[in-house]
Amino acid sequence: MNILLFGKMGQVGWELQRALAPLGNVIALDVRSTDYCGDLSNSQGIAETVRTVKPEVIVNAAAYTAVDKAESEQNVARLLNATSVGVIAKEAAKIGAWFVHYSTDYVFPGVGHVAWTEDDTTAPLNVYGETKLAGEKAIQELCSKYLIFRTSWVYAGKGNNFAKTMLRLAKERTELSVINDQFGAPTGAELIADCTAHAIRTALLKPEIAGLYHLVASGSTTWFDYAELVFKEARKAGFPLAVVNVKPVPSSEYVTAACRPSNSRLNTTKFQKNFELILPDWELGVKRMLAELFTSTVI
Repeated sequence: MNILLFGKMGQVGWELQRALAPLGNVIALDVRSTDYCGDLSNSQGIAETVRTVKPEVIVNAAAYTAVDKAESEQNVARLLNATSVGVIAKEAAKIGAWFVHYSTDYVFPGVGHVAWTEDDTTAPLNVYGETKLAGEKAIQELCSKYLIFRTSWVYAGKGNNFAKTMLRLAKERTELSVINDQFGAPTGAELIADCTAHAIRTALLKPEIAGLYHLVASGSTTWFDYAELVFKEARKAGFPLAVVNVKPVPSSEYVTAACRPSNSRLNTTKFQKNFELILPDWELGVKRMLAELFTSTVI
């Protein structure tokens, strides 16, 4: 089985190269690929790649994710998150391939305190969310064999992440202010990739399982409590910290180009039931990632 993967060097894409390998031959691409076009800004090239490779499964881990820049780069964000996604969906339908795609909690308005379900009304607060929602709709309209996974607060040991940023700042400053009124579940790219591989295996046997799902770690936290856990684990590991005071602050103290949702909780009941998996608590993945960081030479 040929699996075509777009976005191989991103956080999720990197883990997918590992997780998908046992399923078949993975053709992993990014914007620098030369054998085939992996650049989602080139819709025609992407379409030609699908036609040439003729994969049984297409996994798209590429996206425009610069939330604030999207407010001023709307055309680019829409091209990568919606237009090219629609092109892939159309080509997937032509060859009968499964299309696996990732979306975001940003499709919701972020109000209230209850975890969002797949059937709740969407109302994005920013351009990034609008373009990701447009990508979802394009897939649903253009092909039938699809899995769309909405996720949030994604992190990985590879590259930059919130925990690494907190640790760097905590070595330089004695006081830090961290937002305490946004709620979500930090979700590891490794978990997303492993769940994706399992979902693909299931879908190949049970095509009726196609659809839209929420895929995040269990539980929820705030950025402030997330940071507190990071510092607690750092002290246990003997990691040097200068910070002595971490202050919880409202998001109103940070002015950004794009509005962020305060409620990023996602209900994963549908995913866990249909794919017969139990999604672990967010702390487990974060602690594992931190343990790996503390044993490395560079943070």
